[in-house]
Amino acid sequence: MSVPDPQDSQGVSDPQAASDPPTSDPQAWIAADPDPRTRAELRALTPAELTERFSHTLHFGTAGLRGPVRAGPSGMNVAVIVRTTVALGRWLIDGGHAGSRVVVGRDARHGSADFADACAEVLAAQGFDVVRLPGTTPTPLIAFCCRDLGASAAIAVTASHNPPADNGYKVFVSGGAQLIPPDDTQIERLIATAAPANTVPRTTVSADDPWAAANTERYLTRLTNRFGRVPRSPVRIALTAMHGVGGALALTALRRAGFTDVEVVPEQFAPDPDFPTVRFPNPEEPGASDRLLALAADVDADLAIALDPDADRCALGARIGGSWRMLTGDETGALLGRHLLAATDLDAPVVAGTIVSGSLLQAVAEATGARYARTLTGFKWLVRAGEPLLYAYEEAIGHCVDPVAVRDKDGISASVVAALLTHERVSAGSDLATALHELFVEHGVHVTTQHSIRVTDLDRIADIMAGLRTHPPTTLAGISVTSVDYATRQDHLNTNAVELSGAANDPETSVRVMVRPSGTEPKLKYYLELVAEPRESDVAATSARLHALAVDVIADLPR
Repeated sequence: MSVPDPQDSQGVSDPQAASDPPTSDPQAWIAADPDPRTRAELRALTPAELTERFSHTLHFGTAGLRGPVRAGPSGMNVAVIVRTTVALGRWLIDGGHAGSRVVVGRDARHGSADFADACAEVLAAQGFDVVRLPGTTPTPLIAFCCRDLGASAAIAVTASHNPPADNGYKVFVSGGAQLIPPDDTQIERLIATAAPANTVPRTTVSADDPWAAANTERYLTRLTNRFGRVPRSPVRIALTAMHGVGGALALTALRRAGFTDVEVVPEQFAPDPDFPTVRFPNPEEPGASDRLLALAADVDADLAIALDPDADRCALGARIGGSWRMLTGDETGALLGRHLLAATDLDAPVVAGTIVSGSLLQAVAEATGARYARTLTGFKWLVRAGEPLLYAYEEAIGHCVDPVAVRDKDGISASVVAALLTHERVSAGSDLATALHELFVEHGVHVTTQHSIRVTDLDRIADIMAGLRTHPPTTLAGISVTSVDYATRQDHLNTNAVELSGAANDPETSVRVMVRPSGTEPKLKYYLELVAEPRESDVAATSARLHALAVDVIADLPR
């Protein structure tokens, strides 16, 4: 039986998790549900449906909760939010933070407004100084406020880039970084002993708090102070907010940085919890950024930017070889990292990536004398990689470009840095394609890609992982490989993952595959990186060869 890696879980619902005891009597839960809508929903279920709803709960993982909006302990609803928040409050009080400031904000998903109200009301009744951010708020702004206001915690009601049916509950702690173990386990234990939801005291909180009214201005001022602005940049940008809450703030941030020529995908700009133009509201998903790329081509843009729905992640598009495509997270990470390293005056700055990130940024860092840190997946680990932290990224299009202000991934500030990098290139008669070409010439052509196996039976993931440990493949696409089991490591990289790696001499090419179960979905994920020695004359041909080789490697992977 497979369960999500406790170091990477984001509160995904796992009906087969061995640690999930059955919840209390459904009738007792229904009687204690403070929301008449979800009470009625449960009462309308068949006995079989009711049994399924109460067969498991949402785990409180290192980032909080995430799951479908529905009644019962296995879904996101007011009763679950109330019990979770009263437990979080008890944990803060037990930790000596009684009466401290706590920030609450939300996205525009189904249920978010009610869930955020419930969070704020429970915390206020516990005696906390609650800053209830008005309206909808990008997640990076909530993380910023947590740090900027000296709050002991912040709650972002969001499911980020999950499908429309989901919602979530993300916790930041003092300093603005995400909650990590063992604190998440302690809070989950408190949730298990929480009082019935309808008995938890709640106090109404106004969203007109003076702190809340000024938070956006403070954030934008910080961006200007950190990265500056350029006068009337000629750079033309195409932008999509992916039906999320980051569009308006991104436009304002870009304009303040000097970028006024910004075209948006109009049908994806306003928040819409149904995400009608995309199958999955995730810029990484095939087809999700098609409208953005079409717009970029139509307006002859210099840069394309796709935010995810809560704007904590940012994907870039560029014209490569005459046609528009989205850059991989690793390509973007190397480009932004090199740009920030070139401008810093920090002594021995730290840049960070994860075990599933590519190695191009590491090569860039080593060439500049910076320190490169490798962490487990997730920004909860990346922002704790070392000091002075200059930049951290993960291949899943997350970028922390200003850790002094936001100790998490931030798509808004990453958009500004990407625009400034593009301005620098365009002003010199160059472009992002040339910048990427230069990286490949200097450090080798790096191609990264992913392959996932989605399952309905989690035992299948456990079986594949067990097979990789006992009988790992010895070749992939004709290249000899060796394996490393990260579960046996004795350092900070100990986790449920297996690495396969090897190299061929003719032509010189290295292959690395990291295999791990997803922490948020019923998937087994393969992360591939192929690297060839740099040659000025054949970067494009080498890139094409590596992409073809990646297809062959994927065909050889265990299924």
